[in-house]
Amino acid sequence: MFGLIPKEEKFFVLFKDMTRNINEGAQLLKDMLDNFADPQGSQRKIKDVEHKGDSITHEIIQKLNKSFVTPLDREDIYALSGALDDILDLIDASAQRVVMYNVEKPTPEAKELAFIILKSCQTLEKGVSLLGGKLEHISECCVEVNALENEADRVCREAVSRLFDEEKDPIQLIKWKEIYETLERATDKCEDAANILESVVVKNA
Repeated sequence: MFGLIPKEEKFFVLFKDMTRNINEGAQLLKDMLDNFADPQGSQRKIKDVEHKGDSITHEIIQKLNKSFVTPLDREDIYALSGALDDILDLIDASAQRVVMYNVEKPTPEAKELAFIILKSCQTLEKGVSLLGGKLEHISECCVEVNALENEADRVCREAVSRLFDEEKDPIQLIKWKEIYETLERATDKCEDAANILESVVVKNA
């Protein structure tokens, strides 16, 4: 009567678009650090993806403000869109720091963190794609994202510890410590999004 089904579908489509876009950014970051042929060019591509993510987030919020009935609680839609947007912001921030600090060569730990970010984003995309369907399988994705975040914590701790043990140049130490921590924060935001998804599952079970 009020066209509620198209409205529900539109929110889920937008979230799928958002996670697909985040994956693109995560893949570009991983490629940037793995190949390092043109870091400035890679960073510009990531910035373009980040701008596209902002547009999708804006569209979700606009739709939320105009929709009388929503498929999920309004606060969950708002929180999930914000958490997903934060992931892409930190992917972009990581790439910016690599360029801004004139990194000559990425470390194995930075590459590993970029790989974990990509895996986390892929898992989130899988979980988000299940919204509107069988919610029980979303929990499995959330558990995997939490495990990946724990792994990123470990890699970051060990990387920073090795910096303090081995790096003699204090400027390089400061630069790499910030890069590692920015990369790790991206996985924190993936975990935040996963926690919101898990809350959605509990509310709608």
